[in-house]
Amino acid sequence: MKLLSPNPKAVIVVGQLLGTSLWFSPNSAVESLSYAWNLTTAQFGQLTSCTQFGFIIGTLVLAVTGLADRFSASRIFAIASVLGALFNGVFALGASDLGDAMVVRFLVGLCLAGIYPLGMKMIIGWTRGNAGSALGQLVAMLTLGSALPHLVRAAGGGLPWQLVVLTSSALAVLGGLAVLALGDGPFLPPRRVGRLSWGASIGAFRSRSFRAAACGYFGHMWELYAFWTLVPFFVADALKGSDVERGVSGYVPAVAFMVIAVGAFGCLLAGRLSNRFGSQSVAATALAVSGIMCIVYPLIRPYGAVVSLIALLVWGIAVIADSAQFSAASAQACPPELVGGALAIQNSFGFAITIVSIMLVTSSFPSQGIYVAWYLAPGPLVGLLFLLPSLRAAKGQPSSSTA
Repeated sequence: MKLLSPNPKAVIVVGQLLGTSLWFSPNSAVESLSYAWNLTTAQFGQLTSCTQFGFIIGTLVLAVTGLADRFSASRIFAIASVLGALFNGVFALGASDLGDAMVVRFLVGLCLAGIYPLGMKMIIGWTRGNAGSALGQLVAMLTLGSALPHLVRAAGGGLPWQLVVLTSSALAVLGGLAVLALGDGPFLPPRRVGRLSWGASIGAFRSRSFRAAACGYFGHMWELYAFWTLVPFFVADALKGSDVERGVSGYVPAVAFMVIAVGAFGCLLAGRLSNRFGSQSVAATALAVSGIMCIVYPLIRPYGAVVSLIALLVWGIAVIADSAQFSAASAQACPPELVGGALAIQNSFGFAITIVSIMLVTSSFPSQGIYVAWYLAPGPLVGLLFLLPSLRAAKGQPSSSTA
């Protein structure tokens, strides 16, 4: 029985917020985990990459089998949320070293594949007309969900890191149940029946518009998750030598939460601007701003903690603002019956890129410090190069139809 809700999109975005809190739950306990398991920065990057790798495998399975467009999106979302919460609980209570943790976090990533792209499909299913604004709200919740464990850690003070991680599991279960009660939306075509259509979603890449949006998204992904992984380290570096130096470890989770969470504002602003300027134009602008921040941040760091933290907040806004707009442009450019699988495979390729960038920056941080920010700059640059032809072609055309 479906829940009668005056705003189904609100249910989906809150469910996304709670479900994606599983994503970066270990990052909220970076100091405790590093001490307990004697982890280096590079090893912590490996732990984060395992979640990404699980997500990649999960989205590939959804895409190449057609499962994302074959079964109820709300049911997949709910099952993935509950299983992800279970595996996250095993990470908190059962993992005793890095090896155990990597296996369990891989399984959490596998479950996240049923949360993020299926949440996007559900938003499209409940939206008539421009999806850029609605997807902006959804990715805003992904951003808050990714930042939430840092807030829980900051609020919990001296609480054991295991309790912080378990809080994310409880939130994910609530989010999954809420989405299950809502059900699927009325604006998607009927689910495909019959045999599984292996590889059908790859056909979306035949569209030039889809390829442009997807390649811009890939450049964005090179930067995004590597930046989010580095945020606690950048914040700790920025606070050292300041007036709060003695309380660095206590302030880091709270400031890290703000740097990541402020991206939700960027997502909402980009969604509103997409109604006027079009998703691709807004995405390109945000990508350019975040690319500039990759280059200038190491240069302005010597100017002190306040300037550094302001720069990180600006970077936090820009780095995620383009994400939903790339997805909206991709959804518009592919056949409606393939939208779930096409978004899943785009996510899969994008997250495969994040593994490389995360491993690169975390392995280089001990020797290069904040200058690893320069390693992120090629992503926005390459993404903009792929977007330019589409932007020129769209110049002068009305943007009201942009998804």
